[in-house]
Amino acid sequence: MNRSDFRSAPRRFGRGRGARVALASLVCTGFVACAVGPDFHRPDPPAGESLLKPGQIDGALEADGHAQHFSRQADLPAEWWKRFGSNDINTLVEQALQNSPEILSAQATLRQSENSLRAGYGIFFPQIGASVDVARQASLTNLPPPVGHGLAAVGPYNLGTFGANVRYVPDLFGGQRRTVEVLGAQVDLQSYKLSATYLSLTSNIVNTEIARTGYLAQRDATRAIVHMLDDQIRVAQTQYEAGTGTYSAVLVLRTQQSVDEAALAALQQHVEETEHLLAQLCGQTPMQFDAPGEILEQITLPGELPDNLPSSLARHRPDILAAEAAVHAASAQIGVATADLFPSLTLGGTAGAGNSVISQMLRTGTKFWSAQADLAGSLFSGGSQWYTRKAAIDAYDASLAQYESTVLVALEQVADTMRALDHDAQALRAEVEALASAEENVKLTHANYEAGTAAYLDMLTADLQYQQARLGYLAAVAQRLQDTVALYAALGGGWWNGGQVVPQARVAGSTATGPKD
Repeated sequence: MNRSDFRSAPRRFGRGRGARVALASLVCTGFVACAVGPDFHRPDPPAGESLLKPGQIDGALEADGHAQHFSRQADLPAEWWKRFGSNDINTLVEQALQNSPEILSAQATLRQSENSLRAGYGIFFPQIGASVDVARQASLTNLPPPVGHGLAAVGPYNLGTFGANVRYVPDLFGGQRRTVEVLGAQVDLQSYKLSATYLSLTSNIVNTEIARTGYLAQRDATRAIVHMLDDQIRVAQTQYEAGTGTYSAVLVLRTQQSVDEAALAALQQHVEETEHLLAQLCGQTPMQFDAPGEILEQITLPGELPDNLPSSLARHRPDILAAEAAVHAASAQIGVATADLFPSLTLGGTAGAGNSVISQMLRTGTKFWSAQADLAGSLFSGGSQWYTRKAAIDAYDASLAQYESTVLVALEQVADTMRALDHDAQALRAEVEALASAEENVKLTHANYEAGTAAYLDMLTADLQYQQARLGYLAAVAQRLQDTVALYAALGGGWWNGGQVVPQARVAGSTATGPKD
């Protein structure tokens, strides 16, 4: 259906009744417009007062002289990695935040979405254009005369016109506002993705540096074991040659040494891999990167750990908030598809002047103006618009289900890390006891050897057992530190508490959508 109102007269634009009517219509339709489709409401956060069942973690997690405990009052700072008390970790994180291509890419994507949103706001304003046309032409003035005569025509002349036009599409049913709402939700989505990138980068840096120091400590302990086995093999070989030992004892020790040498090579490979990963995270090549000289014992274990409510987690984790922004965008898309079912109104007008003397075009030229209103809608489209709306509803349902899945995964990850820290403390207590027993055995064996009641091979065996116990102890210490990093990451990293280098995302649902109803 099309309806139009076209008027023209040789008078100045804006002085005629038609111009005033068009202007009044434009203003009025802006006020009476409404937005169809559902208004977005944030999904309800998960209920419950705890992430774990009662009694799963009771009291402090104490091991090796260091206790950890969960507290509702514990804060989660934006620079949570400083809780580990390592200057090397702090330096690595600072380098990564300054140079990481991932951060730069996420920031550029966020700026792109913000500029798309700013561009989208232009739809709420009249579109104004202007044109200048200069031509030289000749025109026929009448029909052909009788046969044998030429055509009557006006000789070549100049013609100049200058005009301006205005076009405005009132948002009668809110489709434009819903479109801008989608763009605003996309800004939120990219902002939360930037925060997620920030969290992933910082946690990977800290976790990798802890792993590197752990591998270094285990490598040194394994190297000491290999050297001890050299002495044991020498003693066993001497005993075999003297007839006081068996050759099988020599073979057993050589087999063990080969196994430990293979483990030593694997640990060295792990050290180099972590250094290469740190270089990549810091935006450097492996050749450019200089690994810090930190040792595992220099890293402090944070004692007070946050115990967030499930509802707090849903409002802070970047991946959950990104999923929420996707639900918001899908909700607004339903409004866009719904508005397409209704007619659209377009208002416009033109004004200008023309003259054969170009220099006098704006003074004595012929003035013209026009005003237009066009109401158009689809009478039959084979159901495409209706099913487009149905598809938008389905997309919303899918995004809502994805949001719920993201929340459940987040709750699982936090619960896993909390339980892991409990098990880490238990494992470390066992490793500390094993190390203490092995150390005591070394002292007793050495004393017996000096007293002549123990053989040299017994002393070497005790030293070997101690180093093997130390290997297990070092692995348990590193695992406890790494699971603490995993907890900070699973809780969202505290990016909302300020002090970060990335912009804070807006709360989903508060996105500006242009003129209100």
